[in-house]
Amino acid sequence: MDLDKHDSAASGPERPLKPAASPAPGGAIRASDADRDRIADILRDALAEGRLDAEEHSERIDAVYRAKTVGELEPIVADLPAAGPRAEGAAVRAYDDSADPGGPAENLVAVFSSSTRKGRWRVGRRTNAFSLFGNIEIDLTEALYGQRLSVINATSIFGNVEVRVPENISLRGSGTGIFGNFEVVTLEAADPEAPVVVVNGYTIFGNVEAKPKRGRRISDLHDRLRKHLH
Repeated sequence: MDLDKHDSAASGPERPLKPAASPAPGGAIRASDADRDRIADILRDALAEGRLDAEEHSERIDAVYRAKTVGELEPIVADLPAAGPRAEGAAVRAYDDSADPGGPAENLVAVFSSSTRKGRWRVGRRTNAFSLFGNIEIDLTEALYGQRLSVINATSIFGNVEVRVPENISLRGSGTGIFGNFEVVTLEAADPEAPVVVVNGYTIFGNVEAKPKRGRRISDLHDRLRKHLH
């Protein structure tokens, strides 16, 4: 008996080796949380610099967190400058945009009641204000700003939400009034390092109003913020 032929028959026909899977193209790589945060940072800077309005920023942020791959993320900021490190020797920032990026929002609720936030308080990145047959007052004229961009989401149903800011910061926003009034008085600070407050939301048979408070300015804004943060 030919042992070589017997062994070959017993083992069956030789199977071709399976080729190794080719790596996915760069754009098809699954996006990580860090990838999404990087794109969100670029959008945040673009909003603060006035390159995007509040509505465009909101639409693009929604697209960022719906994206599954890196290839879906890149077109969202294709028309914006990439975020980069600050040049050494540049002026020290009065606030830290990198701190607590995912911190909880502060919630102000008034249902058949009133809620007020004013005085010397630290403004968070996000504040949600909801008024139902109630009144909410948010006074930022003496507040401390720990970051450049602060967003207030205001909803008023048969109620009232009023936001007041000092005259030397930037104020932007957009919203909808259904049988009601939604008004944001746009304000652009002369100081490029000044905080930016964005007010978004909607009102139904109610009022949402954001505007600067006449005569109220933060004369030593940068010094106060540095002292508070360090």
